[in-house]
Amino acid sequence: MLKKQLTLLSALVLIFPLAMVMARQQAPATPKQGRWEGTVSRSDAEKSTLTVRKAGSSDERTVQYDSSTKWVSQYHGETKTNNISPSDVKDGDRVICTGTWDKPAVLHANLISKRLSMN
Repeated sequence: MLKKQLTLLSALVLIFPLAMVMARQQAPATPKQGRWEGTVSRSDAEKSTLTVRKAGSSDERTVQYDSSTKWVSQYHGETKTNNISPSDVKDGDRVICTGTWDKPAVLHANLISKRLSMN
């Protein structure tokens, strides 16, 4: 009887650390940080999305935003940014969007920067 208890105890001592390692490895992955820039081809205020086409390409991605998304405008090469509202970004505007990729073609933006030209 004592021999069975010692065998069971030693098995538990060996298995417990392995179980802890396995549990740590199965932790949820952190969302992938992303950046997408280009020209706004379509905007949908009702769905809170922008469709942005990469410059020089037919590649488009959907940029999703919400109330936590920060909106700014900035001239090329300048460090000063101006806070703007989502309604200030129109179709045809050049934007840089940063956030996390929710799906392969959908970026959930935490920052949308409208790029201004010096014209």
